[in-house]
Amino acid sequence: QVQLVESGGGLVQAGGSLRLSCATSERTFSTYAMGWFRQAPGKEREFVAGINWSGGSTGYVDSVKGRFTISRDNGKNTVYLQMNSLKPEDTAVYYCAARIDSGIYYSQVGYHYWGQGTQVTVSS
Repeated sequence: QVQLVESGGGLVQAGGSLRLSCATSERTFSTYAMGWFRQAPGKEREFVAGINWSGGSTGYVDSVKGRFTISRDNGKNTVYLQMNSLKPEDTAVYYCAARIDSGIYYSQVGYHYWGQGTQVTVSS
């Protein structure tokens, strides 16, 4: 079982920034595509950003394009989500997910392992 541990969530004012991290001890991390998802209260979990195995390809939901950046460091078995210009509507629990495949997938059904989530709250 692959364990993913998110960190970096918290409370921030609108316009501020946070960087989420997701780390694993899984030795095959560099072969997995990774994704970030979020779930706001009363809403379904949605795809936020994805990155392929090498970091050479990324994808984003339209609402975060130009504000969020996903990246990875395969030497550290870690994927990041840099979130800038945060808005109150970005408030959610953010989840890291791993896909046993090298390419990005935009739906949660394509991911095999999940972290426990980290809360991001953006105040207006």
